[in-house]
Amino acid sequence: MNRSNPRVTTVLLARRRQALKRNLKQAVEGDGKGVHQARVASRRLREAVPVLATGLKKSKADKAGRKIRRITRALGSIRELDVTVSLIDELAQRDTVPRLALEHVRARVIHEQESRRVTMLKRLDRVKVAKLDRRLQSLSEALEAADAEQWRETLAARLLKRSKLLRAALENAGQLYEAERLHQVRIAAKKLRYALELAAETGLREAKDPVLTIKRAQDMLGRLHDLQVLQTYVASVLAEPQSATPPDGGLEIIARLLEDECRRLHARYVSTVPALLSVVELTRSSLVPSVAQPGRRGRRHLKMDLGTLRPRSGRSSAAVNEGR
Repeated sequence: MNRSNPRVTTVLLARRRQALKRNLKQAVEGDGKGVHQARVASRRLREAVPVLATGLKKSKADKAGRKIRRITRALGSIRELDVTVSLIDELAQRDTVPRLALEHVRARVIHEQESRRVTMLKRLDRVKVAKLDRRLQSLSEALEAADAEQWRETLAARLLKRSKLLRAALENAGQLYEAERLHQVRIAAKKLRYALELAAETGLREAKDPVLTIKRAQDMLGRLHDLQVLQTYVASVLAEPQSATPPDGGLEIIARLLEDECRRLHARYVSTVPALLSVVELTRSSLVPSVAQPGRRGRRHLKMDLGTLRPRSGRSSAAVNEGR
C-alpha cells in the first residue's frame, strides 16, 4: 500500500527502535551515557510496543516485549553504579568532603561496577539483539499495512491506569521521608511520563506540559534515589572492621552530608506534589478522552505533526530530555 506519509504508529515504533540500536551499541562499548540512554530507549519501547500492536495478529509483539524487558534489566544494575561513581566524583570537588574516606567508598563501588559490567554484557548477549531488531522490523511492516486504530483505546486505558497508580503512590507516600514509598512514586511517575510522551507524539499537544512537569519531579526523585544508593555504599564501608576504614571520622561526615541533602530534596519533592496531582487529574479528565476519541481538531494536529514524526538519523527531540 503506497502512502505519501507513513502511519504515525510506524514512525513512533521506528523512532524508538532506532534509539535503542544506536544507544545500545554505545552501551556495549562501555559508554556510561550510552547505558543510560539505551535503558531509557528500552523503556520507551516497552511502553509503545503493546500499545501500537493492539489488534495485530501474529506480530510476535509479546515476544519482542519480553526481550526488551530483559535489556532494561541487563542495563539497570550497571547504570546505577555509573551514577554512583559520578556522584562520588561530584563530592570529590567539594573541599569539605574527606578525600581518604571518599576514596575508600570509590574503591568499593568500582570493584562492583566492573563485575556488573561483565554480567551486563553476558545478559545482552543472551537477548540476541539482532533477532529482536528483526522482530521489530516485522512489527513495523504489520503496522504500516494495518487500517485499524485500536491502539488509541489501548493508549487511553494505559494513561488512565498509569495516572491512577501515580495518585495512589503519591497518597501512600504522603509527606513522610520513606525511601521505598518515594521510590514507588518515582516508578509510577516514570511510567505515566512514557505513556504521555507517546500521546504527545501522536499529535496530542496538551500532553507536552504534563510531560515536563513529571520530568522535573522525576529528576528530583532520581537524584534522591541516587544519593540513597551512595548512602548504602558508605554504610557498607562503615560496617567494615576499623582497621580497614579511615580513622578520621570521614565516613561519618560523608554519611551526614548525604542525609542532609536527601532531606532537602525530599522537602522540594513535597512542594511538587500538587503539580503532580494536577497532571493526574488532567490526564483523567481531558487527555484520556482526547486519545480515545480524537475530535476533528485533534486529527488536524496529527496530520500537521506527521512530518515531524518521521524517523531521523540524529537524536529525536524527546531524546534531548532523556528520563532517568
